[in-house]
Amino acid sequence: MRGGKTTQKGGRTPILSYDVIVVGAGSMGMSAGCYLAQRGVKTLLIDSFDPPHTNGSHHGETRLIRHAYTGSPTYTNMAIRADQLWRELEEASGETLLIRCGVLNLGAEGVPSLDDKRKRAADFGLAVEWLDADEIRKRWQGLAIPDSFRGLYEREAGCLLSDACVLAYRRQALAHGAVLLPFTPVREIKVESGGVTVYTKAGDFTADKLILSLGAWFSTADRLIALPIRAVRKAVAWFEADDTLFDAERFPGFTLHDAAGGYYGFPSIRGSGVKIGRHDAGQPWKPGDPFEPFGHDRQDEEDLRRALETYMPLAAGRLLRGTACKYEMTPDEHFIIDRHPEHRHVYLAGGFSGHGFKFASVVGEILADLVTKEETEQDIAPFALSRFGQASRTTE
Repeated sequence: MRGGKTTQKGGRTPILSYDVIVVGAGSMGMSAGCYLAQRGVKTLLIDSFDPPHTNGSHHGETRLIRHAYTGSPTYTNMAIRADQLWRELEEASGETLLIRCGVLNLGAEGVPSLDDKRKRAADFGLAVEWLDADEIRKRWQGLAIPDSFRGLYEREAGCLLSDACVLAYRRQALAHGAVLLPFTPVREIKVESGGVTVYTKAGDFTADKLILSLGAWFSTADRLIALPIRAVRKAVAWFEADDTLFDAERFPGFTLHDAAGGYYGFPSIRGSGVKIGRHDAGQPWKPGDPFEPFGHDRQDEEDLRRALETYMPLAAGRLLRGTACKYEMTPDEHFIIDRHPEHRHVYLAGGFSGHGFKFASVVGEILADLVTKEETEQDIAPFALSRFGQASRTTE
């Protein structure tokens, strides 16, 4: 393998040593591995599957990227930086990773999240428009929204091609000397003051530092750190739509909040149909349990179809396909980006709560900064593990 130093103890199998081991090479882990490798850091990426894959939180082809955010201003700062990094990855890879179709945030007038996004956009000077129902229906004739709805339209927002993004980071990481072990579940992690040892079926590996980015699988590391993250099964689906109204060249990505809940979706990309998912609800899941495919629950389709029939009836055609994915939720739906409370050479990135993918580029940069410089220009105080109090303790 490239990048590793070999040591041997007492006639045992040689142990390969690295500067950093990343356990969990999905969106955040692969991004971190890429930026570390680019800085000349000897990096080993380990994943139980073969990223990009369908067992984590990044599959399903597309994710929204938008900049006007509720909550801490650090989200908007990070979204702006993330967008720049996605553009740089596009240039380096020569691939299209982002479709700038705009994003329309919809909801009834007075919905707090819309007002907060509008204020944040003004604070940061973002290119947005505040639209009433008449103007929305005029611009996008496929929308059948009530007069009480308002919209915040972000012209520079759009859709990330999530699987392609992870693959582009993978290729860049390997090109810069990172080593990837796919299909390699971790059996045990031993942390000592001088470094870490990771035990796998492919061998044992040591490193000075460790990044854990396990997504919905974080509970498998409970012996090392018990994080307040729960995994949730979510359904998304693509429906046949009138492409003269809903093609990505004519229709934006969207978020939609009504009395029934919160939804998000995407225009038809190259005839894919309109994709829609629901941010709230979902079924609890934990590693080791069966993960039911789309359609196991009749609500998988019915709930999503109801939203389209109500607000986009010409996008509520036959079901083209559906899939089930995993959210990794924290109690407050904000991220965890921090160091282990007892082992400062162990870094944690998780709990991205269904809205993290757009930030994968900047989260990878943040982790690379913490590993190499022990600081980052981004304000990650809102993501500190200590906000959960006792939840930050290890179980040992």
